[in-house]
Amino acid sequence: MKMAIFSGSSNPELAKKISKYLKKPLGKVELKKFADGETYVNYLESIRGKDVYLIQSTCTPVNDNLMELLIMIDAAKRAAAERITCVIPYYGYAKQERKARDREPITAKLVAELLQSAGANAVLTMDLHADPIQGFFDIRADFLYASGALVKSVLEKKLKNIVVVSPDVGSSRRARAYAKRLNASLAIIDKRRPKQNQSEVMHLIGEVKGKNAIIIDDEINTGGTICNAAQAVIEHGAKEVYALVSHAVFAGNAIEKLEKSAFKEIIVTDSIPAKRKSKKIKIVSIAPLLGEAIITMNQNKSMSKLLNPAK
Repeated sequence: MKMAIFSGSSNPELAKKISKYLKKPLGKVELKKFADGETYVNYLESIRGKDVYLIQSTCTPVNDNLMELLIMIDAAKRAAAERITCVIPYYGYAKQERKARDREPITAKLVAELLQSAGANAVLTMDLHADPIQGFFDIRADFLYASGALVKSVLEKKLKNIVVVSPDVGSSRRARAYAKRLNASLAIIDKRRPKQNQSEVMHLIGEVKGKNAIIIDDEINTGGTICNAAQAVIEHGAKEVYALVSHAVFAGNAIEKLEKSAFKEIIVTDSIPAKRKSKKIKIVSIAPLLGEAIITMNQNKSMSKLLNPAK
């Protein structure tokens, strides 16, 4: 099926990298806002009968980017696209995947339903905050992992005596997979969260003294959790501390916190565009991963080699 790739306005640089990897130019689409803030979408070329891929991270401004994606889906459906796939490197609202308190929404499920209702035939996303979100989709959904690119960046440093650290118990499965790939030991931080976007380190399970610690997480939001984790491992005798993180949300003053933190380096992907540069932050691209996934989907081949997380 003939392919067409379009970029939303959330992460055009990543879309350009994917386009370059695929050796296929991005399709022409008009994206604008009316004076009252409403979003307008118009495809400037025919997509009738085509396999359409819409590249859009639902990052800040989350609601604007999500709404733009929904309208792009609707416009593509009405333009007679044969298949519409939403390529969402960063899936916004993923932290609201369950009811932690009475009368709360499950917004991650709502977003999945909105994408389906708008007319999407498939979703391609990466490193969800919680794996159970996979079950929220009734359309084809493929879930990638940035572990390959992130692990490669660590191996290039040729660090010795590594310990992989999970910043909380919930992330231990992900950290264990990275530890296996890096042939490293594992430590887990026991924390409590007195309120949203705040955390306190309670205990450190495992040995970090004299080791190069690598903290693994799916995203850095306000930076409080991961900076507290870095300080905890340093206080327990770690030699140096690094971070491998899939999504650089960097809300509020997160970058300032990271610059003042105990981290030697924070390695993130370009699933979200960089707000500003920092000497401590290194960005690795997931464009090759997403490009290969798009090729595989377009050719209706097995995704198993791409879908397996770090082992």
